[in-house]
Amino acid sequence: MSTPLIVLLVVLVVLAIGFTVLYIFGRRAQKKQAEQQQQLEERKQYVSMLIIDKKIMPLKDAGLPDIVLQQTPWYLKRSKVPVVKAKIGPQITILMCDNSIFDSIPVKKEVRAGISGLYILEVRALHGKLPTPEPVKQGWWKRTVANLQKKAGAEPLKKKK
Repeated sequence: MSTPLIVLLVVLVVLAIGFTVLYIFGRRAQKKQAEQQQQLEERKQYVSMLIIDKKIMPLKDAGLPDIVLQQTPWYLKRSKVPVVKAKIGPQITILMCDNSIFDSIPVKKEVRAGISGLYILEVRALHGKLPTPEPVKQGWWKRTVANLQKKAGAEPLKKKK
């Protein structure tokens, strides 16, 4: 066998092993995330709260309790998280929320939220309806791609969150 063919086979075998390992770890992480989500849903409580402020900031600057920072893995300590400052009863509390609901949380409004510990899982309007966030204006390139996909009969690309 020639040398380039041997090198190609070795690279293919290494890639196959790498993809298999990633697949196995991905499945385990997916199962773990599903279990954690189920636990959050089981412990969810609904409370009325007044939203004072919301920001996306680094975890260490968010003002969360020290135990949260101690339990955070080292590779996530510098990540930015959505943080909501809310008044629950007479106490002002700093909570984290999911990226998917962060835009739908109104500032300086009273809402009914489903929380689990320091994590906001869902938000409902207490009086009236929640304001819908304005759609983000698309650039020229995204509009062009969406129009071409529409003409071709394909689904438009979904926005990644």
